[in-house]
Amino acid sequence: MTGKERYENIEIPAQLPDVILRAQQKAAARKSSSRVIRYASSLAACAALLLIINIPTVANAMVKIPVVGTIVQVLQFGDGGKITDGVTVGSEATENTLKINFSTDEQDQANDAPSYNVEHKEAPNRVLFTFSGARYMDVEKVKADFMTQPLVKDVYGSMILDDSSVGFVVVLKEGVQYAVTEFKNPGYLEVKLTSDGKPVTPRKVYSLRTESMPFGESMGIIKESYPDEDISFLKTSTGEFTAVIGEYPTAEEAEQKLKELAQQPDYHEEFYVDSWMSNENPK
Repeated sequence: MTGKERYENIEIPAQLPDVILRAQQKAAARKSSSRVIRYASSLAACAALLLIINIPTVANAMVKIPVVGTIVQVLQFGDGGKITDGVTVGSEATENTLKINFSTDEQDQANDAPSYNVEHKEAPNRVLFTFSGARYMDVEKVKADFMTQPLVKDVYGSMILDDSSVGFVVVLKEGVQYAVTEFKNPGYLEVKLTSDGKPVTPRKVYSLRTESMPFGESMGIIKESYPDEDISFLKTSTGEFTAVIGEYPTAEEAEQKLKELAQQPDYHEEFYVDSWMSNENPK
């Protein structure tokens, strides 16, 4: 059966919304257990697959994917890949498709994708990729490749102090949907972007953030200082970066989170509450 036929023959269960909600609740509620995190991520990935196929614009676009290799999974967030070491991360881009390649010293292209994690943030709309067991990535080439796509607003690297991990962030235009497909033999990721072209009304979000800083080790130090917090980095309107925690609809919720953070024994008062529109970068 071809990749196209596999997509077309997937049956959509009627209880899809409940499956997705339960998966997200389990992933959030059991973050303290690494074993359960892996379980919740797998469950969430399965729910994401069903969601993707149930979105006509994404499903129709994915039917057109030229299948090279074997499909491992399709997701919008979660983990995948296999444990590797010394992988080089490369990139290609064609027709709203972002392809992430992996190569080794022994062969031109790896058989499997390295261990990876995909996250999604909404304000602004962006996808965060992190690869473990990877030693090299040309961020400027990745940016140049992906910026050829009309649905991509920006691309920038992630600061990770672990020299065996690399990552980058893809900022998408408002309303753009995406699906990540993992392949093996050869191993690569394919990110399909779709948009119905309808305008999206921006909303105000409140977050905990730090002062702006240049791209560098200070970013990685902040992230490692709070291992239990979901810290991501946003490029500011001035081209620097800020560490961000949370995307809250009200200032009160953000203030409450700040109070909780301030109670940690190693808190150094780096964060404060700020707000910006969901389609903009903070100042």
